[in-house]
Amino acid sequence: MAGAAGTVRQLEQRLEALRSAEQGRRVRGLFRYTRLDELVGASDPDVRLHHRACACLGGRRQRGQETQALGRSRGGFTTKIHAKSDASGDIIAFDLTGGEAADAPHFETLLDIGPDIRPRAAICDKGYASKTNRAAARARGIAPVIPHKANEKDKPKFFAKTLYKARARIEQGMGRIKRFKRVALRCEKTARNFRSIVSFAAGLCLIKFVHTV
Repeated sequence: MAGAAGTVRQLEQRLEALRSAEQGRRVRGLFRYTRLDELVGASDPDVRLHHRACACLGGRRQRGQETQALGRSRGGFTTKIHAKSDASGDIIAFDLTGGEAADAPHFETLLDIGPDIRPRAAICDKGYASKTNRAAARARGIAPVIPHKANEKDKPKFFAKTLYKARARIEQGMGRIKRFKRVALRCEKTARNFRSIVSFAAGLCLIKFVHTV
């Protein structure tokens, strides 16, 4: 009985030794993976995410709205149409910007776009009032008819009020274009498509219908 008890005791000691060795290997394995995580980075709680940057699904690059003539203004997220008309109020050229863009920086752009003609006068509202814009119009041989702001210095005493009344025609021209729902609501997503819709609407307004009996 004593010999059998000694044999059982030796077997138990060997099992304890094997168990401790196995636990040591497990602990070393855990430390090995911990070092790997420290080199790569903190593990993400979501195992579906990858720690490296990759392309989005489908491989298409996402494009923002910075180049789509959209901007935040008092009226909301809108597009501003800087238009140029003839003497009858028909739109002959325009430029698109975000709703927050000012009018004055686009004055020279409006002078240069459109048909290759030289107007005798450029009639604009106070939004285009600046010495730079008036000088740019005179350099092109165009008389600027732009009212002066209240805080401007060295304002001339004379202003062509009678000629300035013709500015109402471009307001009427813009009103005709905004009768088109896709223009008034900016239904197009991209600036290219919206520019096409505005051009189409302006072309329809230029068509003259003659009814004969």
